This record gives sequence, C-alpha cells and structure tokens, in this order.
Amino acid sequence: MIRAAPVPPRRLWALLVVVLFAAVTASVAQDYGGGGGGFGGGGGDGDGDDEETKEDKTTSKAQESCNGAFLSYTFLERKKEFPRVKNATAQAYAFKAKAMVLNTMTEDLKAWQLFVGFQHKEILVSVGGAVLLDGSDFPANVSGGATFAGSPMADLPNSIDTAGDMNQIQAKIEITGSMFGVKPPGKPMPKTIKLANPAGFRCPAPTHKGSAMYVCCVKDPKFKSKKANSTKLQQRQKADLTFSYDVLQANANNYLAQVTIDNWSPISRLDNWNLTWEWKRDEFIHTMRGAYTLRKDGPACVLSPAATYYKDFDFTNVQSCEKRPIIVDLPPEREKDKDVGNIPFCCKNGTLLPPTMDQSKSRAMFQMQVFKLPPDLNRTALNPPQNWRITGKLNPEYRCGQPIRVTPQEFPDPSGLMSVTPAVASWQVGCNITRPKKRDSKCCVSFSAYYNDSVVPCNACACGCGNDTSTAAACDPDARAMLLPAEALLVPFDNRTAKARAWAKIKHWRVPNPMPCPDNCGVSVNWHVMNNYKSGWSARITVFNWQDYTFKDWFAAVTMGSHYSGYENVYSFNGTRMGKPFDNTIFMQGLPGLNYLTPIVKGKNKAEPPVPGKQQSVISFTRKDAPNIKITKGEGFPKRLYFNGEECALPERIPKVSSAQRRASLEQVAMAVAVAVIVALVDSLRL
Repeated sequence: MIRAAPVPPRRLWALLVVVLFAAVTASVAQDYGGGGGGFGGGGGDGDGDDEETKEDKTTSKAQESCNGAFLSYTFLERKKEFPRVKNATAQAYAFKAKAMVLNTMTEDLKAWQLFVGFQHKEILVSVGGAVLLDGSDFPANVSGGATFAGSPMADLPNSIDTAGDMNQIQAKIEITGSMFGVKPPGKPMPKTIKLANPAGFRCPAPTHKGSAMYVCCVKDPKFKSKKANSTKLQQRQKADLTFSYDVLQANANNYLAQVTIDNWSPISRLDNWNLTWEWKRDEFIHTMRGAYTLRKDGPACVLSPAATYYKDFDFTNVQSCEKRPIIVDLPPEREKDKDVGNIPFCCKNGTLLPPTMDQSKSRAMFQMQVFKLPPDLNRTALNPPQNWRITGKLNPEYRCGQPIRVTPQEFPDPSGLMSVTPAVASWQVGCNITRPKKRDSKCCVSFSAYYNDSVVPCNACACGCGNDTSTAAACDPDARAMLLPAEALLVPFDNRTAKARAWAKIKHWRVPNPMPCPDNCGVSVNWHVMNNYKSGWSARITVFNWQDYTFKDWFAAVTMGSHYSGYENVYSFNGTRMGKPFDNTIFMQGLPGLNYLTPIVKGKNKAEPPVPGKQQSVISFTRKDAPNIKITKGEGFPKRLYFNGEECALPERIPKVSSAQRRASLEQVAMAVAVAVIVALVDSLRL
C-alpha cells in the first residue's frame, strides 16, 4: 500500500489562513452583489437573505389577517454615492426599495393612491408599477413625501372575482433614488405609509420590522360614501382645469382620441398654451386635427420603436413619434381648414378665458389618430398618456394629477336627432393652480399713497434673478428694494438706478452697495391710495406691460380685506364683485374695444427710455359698510392681486405716513387750537 506523503505543517497553516480569509470576505460582502461598480460595487449594505426572509414571513402573517387594503414598504439596499464627504448627514446614498398595495377585501379597490412619507431628502430617479400623482419629472425631490398612483393597474379587483390571482389584486412598486444622511446600519425608513385614495379608510400607525413597515387600512364604518356608481368607474372630479381623454373609435392597432380642455376657474386663463404628456407604451400620433405638435418628426420615426413593428409603414407624414410631444393650438385662420381644422372649440391661438368672461372661449378641443405597438394590439387595450402638463405665456402654474377612468362621455348625434353616442372609453385629468413660490412669480405689485411721496416698488428678484450672471453678481437679491419717486415707475428698471440714488440723497437715506436686484417681471401693477375723506376713499390701479407682447382680453382680480364691503365702482374698467370661493375679490377687465394691454415701445430717440404699455382706472369705496377702516394704517391695500390668473408678488412693506405729513397735521392742529383761543378771547372781551 502506498501512502500519501504527509502535508507539512506550514502548508496546513497557509491553507487554514486562505479558508479563514475567504470566510471573512464572504461575511462582509455588500448586499449589492459584492462585485464591481454600480449597485454591484462596494460601499453598500443590506439586510441579508435570512433577515429579509424573516421580514417577509412577518409581513405575510400580517396580510393574512387583513380585511381591507394591505400596504407595505421594504428598504432593499443602498450604496454610497459621489462625492464622498466626512459629514455623515451630507453623504448621499443610492437606494432601492419596494412598496406593495394588496386588496384583501370582498370589493374592488378603485383608483388607489399610496402615500409614502419620505423624510431623508429622497430624490427619486425611477418608479416602476406606479406613477407620481403630481406628474413630477425624474429626478423628483420627494423629501416631503410622495403619493403614488396605480399605472397601469389603477384599480385592484377583489380576490373573489379573480380566483385569488395575486397578479391582479396587488400592485408592486419598485423605487430607485438617492437619499442623505442615514449611514449603515441605520435603516432609512419613511415616517409613515397610508392609503391616500379612495376616501373612507382608516390607516393606523404602521408596524416596523427591521427594514420593512406595513399597515392594514380598513374601511371606516362611520364614513358616508356617495351613491355607488353602477359602472364601477370613478366620478368626474372638480378642478381648476380638466382634460377629458375620450376614445371615439377603436381598432386593433390604432384608435381615434378626442382631447377636451376645460377652464373652470373664474380667475385663471391660458395664453398660447403648450400641452405635453408622456407616452408609456411607445404609442405615436399619426394625424391631428384642431391642434399640432411643435415638432413634426416623421423621418425621425424611422429610428423609433414603431419602425421595428410597422416595417412597411410610410412615416413621412406622421405627426409625432416623440415620447413627450409638445402640442399647441391652431391659429384662428385654420378653424375651417378641412385637413387640420373643423373641430369645435379649436383654433383660438391657445387662448382659454375664464368662464366668467366668455363661456365659449373657456374650452379647447382637438382629435388625433394614435397607433399602438405590441402587446396592445386589440380593441380593448387602451392606455391614456401619463404625466400631463400645461403652461402658458403669463399664466398660473398648474399641477396635474394622473388620468382616472371615468364614465364614458356621451356626445349628441351630429345629425340633430335626440340620440347620444357614448365614447368607447374616457379618462379625466384634473389640474389645480399652485401658488407661486418666492421669486417664482410672473408679475409684481408696487404700493404708493397720498400720505407718502415715496413709492414702495416691487421686491428684488420678485420674478427671479434672471439668467445674466454678470448682472446677478453686481446686485444683491436679498436687499430690500429702494424707495422711489413716483415718476420712476414709468421707466424700465435699468433707467431707475440714477433716480433711486438721487431720491435717497434728497431723503438722506443710505444707498446700499451693491444695489438691490431688479424685479425682472414682465408685468407690474401699481396700487395707489388716492384720498381719504369722510364718506369714503378711492384708489388707482395701473397695469404696466414691460414685454414685447400684447395681452388681449386681459383681466385682473383684487382681493381686499374687511373693507371689501365698501366697494362702490370701477370707472375705466368693467368691475364686478365675485362670489365664493373668491370672497372679498373684485374682478376687473378692459372695456369693449379697450381690452388690449399694448407692449413696451422704444423711445423717440436713444436718450429717451422705452415706454411700457399701460391701463389704469380709479376704484371708489364708501364707509357705509366699513366705517372703521384706517387708511393711514395701511388698510387700503389689497391682500392679493392677480393678473390673467397669475398671483402677483406683493411688496414686503406698505407706505407709512411720512414725517412731513405728520408735521403738517400737527401744524394744522396747532393752527386750529390757536384760532379757537383767539376767538374765545375776543368773545370774552366783548362781554
């Protein structure tokens, strides 16, 4: 028998060291795969398969006992991002997480929405299985929390009607993004998760188990719901602006859609509207009527996914293959065009007026032929575009939700008969006006009064600090705007510097260095308190247009304080009182034939500054219903002011009674007392 030679002790020790090193390396491998760069590189952390299995078992037990909507959120993994910093709270991490909505009831969960209370300055890069409700583009800052809406699974049927098919009764959301400040082994979990829609559910505080959290939201027995819709579709919602996406005809590989835009807000409008959305399933627009896309890229469609399937298709005349097309209205002269026009409510050059001004001009409409790609090649595979957004020339900002399936829209018979024809399918998108953030307005207001010879101008950078870095560096965006003489309002900001310095010198005021930045607003409004007498008071409003753009059918709305009840009349404009929800608001528009706000024009020569377009009117108020108003205390100024629906930035201060005015008042009082004393002495001498 031949025996193997014994292994030397040194080799045994070397082999033991190698085995131990391999074991240690495996134990500290990161949960991103322990490999190279990206999510597979070093610097990450995870919970491990054993811990994840335990949490999955715990979550599974909890959902078994839930009779409602079961929600869960699980943190999966993270990895350090560049730059690497020493401050732990400032370190960025890439992370992945998943969320789930499961219907465990005996009824359908309609139009579900999941709120996740992110709290670590999260920035989402991608979301799968759902969309952000507010339609934000990626990367999206969700540090204050985010609401997810189902797409394509907006509704979750019940288990009974689907034979317990988990693919139908649950929605899985895959989340990828960046977050800050929570280093391993801490778990960057959100504050809470809850069901944001439908209404009538109670969600207790979620249960935390390691890197997972879950909650069972149950129906509130005390909640009184509206009458159920027999079609199991959502009710149409109310909003400042709505879109109706109606499929009129459906074929296997294409369908005809009609888009209707309705402006419901009494104080908002759109000029030269631009509408954009996102196709999620590689659809493309073949033809359009009533509107058109800014980019007609038929030849570019050859490189799109559509060309892979439609190999023999002529893309020369295709309207758009863009994933995010920009759609605009047709001009009025194309209204009767047999090829691109002949659509009701189209062709107004992108103008949508409030219904309070003109009901016929508060709606826009267009049609388009949409082609689909596999696997949606059947008549019932209909998916509306997502992430709708609409903007205008100088108009309010709208935040739009995601499309919801509603009862099919009914259309009257075109021949005049009493019959109606329903759409194949209908969706609705609701958009609401958002208040502009600081330095994000598009118009601003200046204040002045009879009792002070200085004007409080618009705030510095009221409409942003501009794109000119050299100008921005030469001024102070945080400085308080300098008081001006009244005539300075009639010239552009570039011509006001000398006037502001001279006025400060006269008044013995300090001149800041650097000077405050300009307001950079295309439209400004001056509110001047003209007088104050025993039976009432009056103000003058002046609108200045500093742009090379004519505002047709312009309007303004002024929200006053408690003294609104004393409103009497607007003399050079049409003025009306508004009802709820705009209490204490006066709506003003130009008189017929005078409803144009002309653009800025050049001076007669180079020495003369440009002259803005302007409109002005006097507004009178009585003291009958507001006897205690104190004009000199600043109660004659508005609380809010809107121009064409955009809320304008108000000054940070109001004019005060000047020292000269106070001295004049004291002198008048002293004179009156002296006269009274003299009269009394004369009367006593006569006696």
